Amino acid sequence: MIRVIMLLVLVWMTPMISWATEVVKDVSGQKVEVNADQLKRGKRLFNTHCSACHVGGITKTNPNIGLDLESLSLATPARNNLDALVDYMKNPTTYDGSESIAQIHPSIASSDIFPKMRDLSEDDLYAIASHILTQAQIQAEKWGGGKIYY
Repeated sequence: MIRVIMLLVLVWMTPMISWATEVVKDVSGQKVEVNADQLKRGKRLFNTHCSACHVGGITKTNPNIGLDLESLSLATPARNNLDALVDYMKNPTTYDGSESIAQIHPSIASSDIFPKMRDLSEDDLYAIASHILTQAQIQAEKWGGGKIYY
């Protein structure tokens, strides 16, 4: 009887339990907490705005560079934190950071060419970046791993 009551209480309380994870916010390594609602929103926005070229964390136009943490950290500047990914979504540059690729990569800077980017707010960009960074933690080598996993 007690087990049944405990199970019922657990089932009743599950929606009230708040789930969150931490992601790196900036180059100093400061971490911020991201809740489940932000991650769901980030996933939805990623799927509608980014997944045509980045499904599963890959980059269809250049399979050598994915959205996995290793690739993000080796970019110049490193893009393995929230602020850097948001900056990239605003003003994308080549992997070595030497020149802008806003004319060929959807971004806020090129929203006249890529209309889907017009409706994204700053919070939306942070939600997408949170999704990217947490997928790299959750899916590990599958995120950005390419054809061998999909």
